[in-house]
Amino acid sequence: MTTERITFPGHSGDTLSARLDLPDGPHLATALFAHCFTCSKDIPAARRIAARLASMGIAVLRFDFTGLGHSKGEFANTTFTSNVGDLHAAAAYLAGRGTAPTLLIGHSLGGAAVLKAAGDMAGIKAVVTIGAPYDPEHVTHNFSDALKDIESVGRATVDLGGRPFTIGKGFVEDVKAQALGPVIKGLKAALLVMHAPRDAVVGIENATNIFAAARHPKSFVTLDDADHLITEARDAEYAADVIAAWAGRYMALTPPAPPIGAPEGIVRVSEADSAGFLQDVQAGPHHLLADEPLAYGGTNRGPSPYGLLAAGLGACTSMTLRMYARRKGWPLHHVSVDVSHDKVHAQDAGTPTAANIDLFRRRITVTGDLSADQRQKLLEIADKCPVHKTLEASSRVETELV
Repeated sequence: MTTERITFPGHSGDTLSARLDLPDGPHLATALFAHCFTCSKDIPAARRIAARLASMGIAVLRFDFTGLGHSKGEFANTTFTSNVGDLHAAAAYLAGRGTAPTLLIGHSLGGAAVLKAAGDMAGIKAVVTIGAPYDPEHVTHNFSDALKDIESVGRATVDLGGRPFTIGKGFVEDVKAQALGPVIKGLKAALLVMHAPRDAVVGIENATNIFAAARHPKSFVTLDDADHLITEARDAEYAADVIAAWAGRYMALTPPAPPIGAPEGIVRVSEADSAGFLQDVQAGPHHLLADEPLAYGGTNRGPSPYGLLAAGLGACTSMTLRMYARRKGWPLHHVSVDVSHDKVHAQDAGTPTAANIDLFRRRITVTGDLSADQRQKLLEIADKCPVHKTLEASSRVETELV
């Protein structure tokens, strides 16, 4: 993906720092991501979710709220309401670029903020909360020992995650005054609630309350044993995959059809787990995983590279037969292709060389009221499959390090 570093004025005019992660291919939609309390736009969960959505054609704006990260302003003067104001400012910035958001994603207190903001934000089709509290006041348990000082003095410096933050009395009073129940009930967008049952920071009962307050369409997806900050890469990848698949039901994510004869573009493969062999495969808007079996040090969460190669041959064969039968008007009801792959000595396959070669065996099953001649012709047509021809022909691979 391409990432732009941008700034825009927040709710009070202070300059907010942001990242806009853009798809390499067609820009199908835009999402706005709100991070957790005292976090920043650069937390691993935000980066990973933004990367996955960008690969699916969804641009993502993630920014630091006023007084946090690289944004200007005094955090001590901010409130939950000012965070909502910053979200509106971010949406206005995107609208000014002609890419108004249709998807809101909020993590922890950011989840409560997007629920609050969605009701007053035009064009929002879908909202996602991740580990969000039902009651924004829940966040005060992080500094409960300082509440008396905040009440009497007006502010106090507290330690949150090993860093000092000054919490003002206005923040505490503001979160106490919030009531999200009616806001959630009046939500006019589809809602996806994601929460880990073992979340030790924001309990699972918060997800229950959010879900119960919302009207349909609404969905709940468990994040299993993920921690509150979604620090594990596999948990963030899973959350992003679910969000992208779910959002497609409520947002127009279909890319324009390429012209006939246009190249298919680039298939991007990147490591998803550097400790094993799991690979993330992205082909335009399509996503799948590649892996190795457990016996070879993998986690067996996807087909092996050779399995994907065999799948390409099988898929192309089936498509070729269907295309031919459709053009001829033949009563072909169904096609299935079993493909196996072996390394064999060339002489075993009747090839006069001393080298080993790859042997692909296809077993094609066709059903329908087909004559013997039609079945024989389909067998011949299988060899016309473009992937078949590619595998049989000499290929050249050019490689460069970038």
